[in-house]
Amino acid sequence: MKALEDGLTKAKTLAEALPFIQIYDREIVVVKYGGHAMGDTETARKFAADVVLLKLVGLHPVVVHGGGPQISRMLDRAGVKSQFVDGLRVTDAETMEVAEMVLSGSVNKELAHLITAAGREADVRGVGLSGKDARLITVEKAVRTRKDPDSMIEQVVDLGFVGEPTEVDPTLIQALINAPEDYIPVIAPIGVEKDSGKTYNINADTAAGAVFKALNAKRFLLLSDIPGVLDGNGELIEKMTVAEARKLIETGVATGGMIPKLETCISALEGNESEAEHSEHKPAAVILDGRTPHVLLMELFTEHGAGTLIH
Repeated sequence: MKALEDGLTKAKTLAEALPFIQIYDREIVVVKYGGHAMGDTETARKFAADVVLLKLVGLHPVVVHGGGPQISRMLDRAGVKSQFVDGLRVTDAETMEVAEMVLSGSVNKELAHLITAAGREADVRGVGLSGKDARLITVEKAVRTRKDPDSMIEQVVDLGFVGEPTEVDPTLIQALINAPEDYIPVIAPIGVEKDSGKTYNINADTAAGAVFKALNAKRFLLLSDIPGVLDGNGELIEKMTVAEARKLIETGVATGGMIPKLETCISALEGNESEAEHSEHKPAAVILDGRTPHVLLMELFTEHGAGTLIH
């Protein structure tokens, strides 16, 4: 009897997901996968399986991943000391070499492999790429400023080989998406400066936002170590507009690492005009907790969703 009840519950869940599956049918969904959840093999396997499920029910997932903790561990093993300015890692030539090795190498290929393993029966395959492939991501050197605590004068901070995307060429990603085979692009946040040809590290959130915009994708899902955006009382904000996101930054309610995440979402959604009548059909960004099992499926295929949706 219990087996029958369990079966009915699962069937009911699948049936209730149908309207949402239809909303996202053949739509591109960009997923930024990061945070400490990446270091846990079992969580990574579940994430890979969920991404394969998205592909099999008709979506086109594109994964952009980070790897900060993995870079830090490799730098420690290599005896390379990291310098930080206002919480931002200074990427010198030696650090850049390690960052590219970790991001484009071990992290990227392992994630692509986990997707391929999860999709073996249906022949869904993860394809590991970096922004250096096929002119995927062109960057310029990032410029940061900070106020001198004594003089309060703005000073330029040199972060080394840290880049900001200036152009994303989606040709290769679109070719993989539109191929008769079921490929899932997995992208490492590494880019190349146009004139010098030098390699730069890119903030993974920023890289994912640029890819989302270039692909005119339906959803931009930022998986991290936080449940979403919190208000002044520490309560989760389920939905907000771009204007409301800006106000959270201006009023100081958003602090620390949440500020660049909101700025990334705002930048990704700006200029992305949609004629869709209903809000669920319009492009949006969602900040959600990657440590929660099946959080992608909850967000996309249930009425209540997960995290904070910005539209």
